[in-house]
Amino acid sequence: MINLAIFASGSGTNAENIIKYFNHPDSNIKVKLIISNNPNAYVLERAKILNIPSIKLDKESLGHTNFIKKFKNDKNFTSDPEIIHILSKYSIDYIILAGYLLKIPDILINRYHDKIINIHPALLPKFGGKGMYGHRVHEAVIEAHEKESGITIHLVNECYDSGKILFQAKCNIVPADTPDDLADKIHLLEQANFPKVIEDYIKTKQ
Repeated sequence: MINLAIFASGSGTNAENIIKYFNHPDSNIKVKLIISNNPNAYVLERAKILNIPSIKLDKESLGHTNFIKKFKNDKNFTSDPEIIHILSKYSIDYIILAGYLLKIPDILINRYHDKIINIHPALLPKFGGKGMYGHRVHEAVIEAHEKESGITIHLVNECYDSGKILFQAKCNIVPADTPDDLADKIHLLEQANFPKVIEDYIKTKQ
């Protein structure tokens, strides 16, 4: 059995899609855990509805006041194995980033080398890097008068949005499109492709 943890910061539509794709009796890949840095993220409610354990990266859930600060700061966090203990408890083999807004610290990248998969709502290397996430990306793409955009599914390394690209899918942009219109097109691509790309990548590693 291959166990996944999904890290998410927001609504969790991609997380729910991935859970429904994998968590059926015939699958040897299962989502075992949801982790969110946002205690108010709706993804945590989705986890309850779908009967998936979830953890909030806050002092109430993890029992010490500096956890969020440490998770954001690589220098402090690399000496703290608590997140590794959590993932080990659930026997996590792969980490999936589905709208997760914090930079992944080195301790996780080293522990899960080539086993952290992210989805980015643009065609990398364009419109990537620090601060480029969610609606900001769509606004930048529209402002640049691009004729197409899409999704990039890639491995995570130490630098924002620069890991090995596993898959890209494109959509056309017409002059009348707004950032919201583009967001809708990107969402359809995410829903159609993200779970299958995860599955195909994991199969190549077995």
